[in-house]
Amino acid sequence: MARFSPSPRKRAALERLDNANGIIGALAIDQRGALQRMLAQGGQALGADGVVHFKELISQELTPYASSILLDPEFGLPATKVRAEGAGLLLAYEKTGYDTSEPGRFPDLIDDVSVLRIQAAGSDAVKLLLYYDVDEDAGINERKQAFVERVGSECWAEDIPFFLELLTYDAKLEDVTGPDYAVLKPHKVNEAMREFSKAAYKVDVLKVEVPVNMNFVEGFSQGEVVYSREAAMKAFQEQAQATHLPFIFLSAGVSAKLFQDTLRFAKEAGSDFNGVLCGRATWKDSVAIFAEQGEAACREWLRSQGRQNMEDLNAVLAVTATSWKEKL
Repeated sequence: MARFSPSPRKRAALERLDNANGIIGALAIDQRGALQRMLAQGGQALGADGVVHFKELISQELTPYASSILLDPEFGLPATKVRAEGAGLLLAYEKTGYDTSEPGRFPDLIDDVSVLRIQAAGSDAVKLLLYYDVDEDAGINERKQAFVERVGSECWAEDIPFFLELLTYDAKLEDVTGPDYAVLKPHKVNEAMREFSKAAYKVDVLKVEVPVNMNFVEGFSQGEVVYSREAAMKAFQEQAQATHLPFIFLSAGVSAKLFQDTLRFAKEAGSDFNGVLCGRATWKDSVAIFAEQGEAACREWLRSQGRQNMEDLNAVLAVTATSWKEKL
């Protein structure tokens, strides 16, 4: 299999995004529509200003314990200014959500943003989220492949790392949280990784789901079991074999404990993952506190439980993740 060969400038950027051990322990808060809905559940209309300020709080209080932070150019630029010294920065390039006017979950880019502008804003990398079903209509997937090629070429031209986030689904299933999709998930995740590891896309780092739904794994499930421990471990092994690129896990909104247990399981299976871009598993419980009780209460939670979540995650990463430099 090919080796990972970033340019000197990209390598330097990746080193700004990782920790001293070459592991990416990044904090993700590029949510926009989802975060607005979460804040609205507190019963107050906090609006765009509330979203901006909440991101600032997360950045200010939690980046001292993260190697880097993922934000968005629409609401997150003020938060980039208050991140801890030494914390790297990634900015999202895509609009929130996807096109619902036609089948395919097609992405779109933020209208007034370019890779050049992301770089000018001080970002060390560009992140693009793509919804992808490897078994969907070939015409739909070809459009998405061309879309990623364009973004990859733009990142290559500006010599900035390209992080591609893959969220898988099945076009014939509405529910991706149930047992029916759990059966399909290893195939969906691992084949999507294999596709976008091809040189044409110019991806530097894959941000991916774990290849199983841990709620249906023997020993983790509270009910129905879809995967034996052996089958789940095999899925993690096949995931690692599907790419020569560095890859990091997203938390997908699960609890902090389940995410940490998942990383331990991945390590036990032999996965050579290179870190995480962890969002809601770290900070989601502070959303309601901010919406209902205000800034002071939110800061108190972030300085106690939020910090604890980050430190616990870092401790797990130290014994489970592998340096991305081993793939050079």
